[in-house]
Amino acid sequence: MTQSHSYTATAKILHWLMAFIWIFVWIIGMMAVYGRDTFNPQHGLTILHKAVASTLLALIVIRIIWRLTHTPPALPNTMSKHMQQMAKLGHLALYLLALIGMPLSGWLLSSFANKPVLFAGLFTLPPLTGPQPEYTGLMREIHTYLGWFCGLMVAGHILVALKHHFIDKDNVLISMAPDHGKHKK
Repeated sequence: MTQSHSYTATAKILHWLMAFIWIFVWIIGMMAVYGRDTFNPQHGLTILHKAVASTLLALIVIRIIWRLTHTPPALPNTMSKHMQQMAKLGHLALYLLALIGMPLSGWLLSSFANKPVLFAGLFTLPPLTGPQPEYTGLMREIHTYLGWFCGLMVAGHILVALKHHFIDKDNVLISMAPDHGKHKK
């Protein structure tokens, strides 16, 4: 595989689509939990949150396959080897916690509470386990705290990308920007 200075069009579409979905479901989830009486009295936001968030599980499978079969652009030479390693670990943490852990913890929470999860509003996902109401509260706390932690990670990811663009003036943000460089499928 040849090294490119830009991500492929498919990688960019997956990145921005998943970023939009993740941020949207994070906001909807926080509104559903912390504004339950005002915004979510009939649990409509919770249903929407689960229906949209569940799509991340399918998209992450596609994204991982794409990532494993397509070499990403090299990080700038101006980044130390240590910082390059930290960037790779940061991306791995985003994949594992925000894109896999968050949706799975929500699905497990719904399974414990015996509540359905509609995949994109199209069909109901099977429960991961039988109802276990004694674990529902603990799982709700895990999902909520993981949500806050992942929200901080995503905010950090955005800030670091902006730092690369405005302070370091390198190609990191531009390489993931839409319509940059040659588009490959």
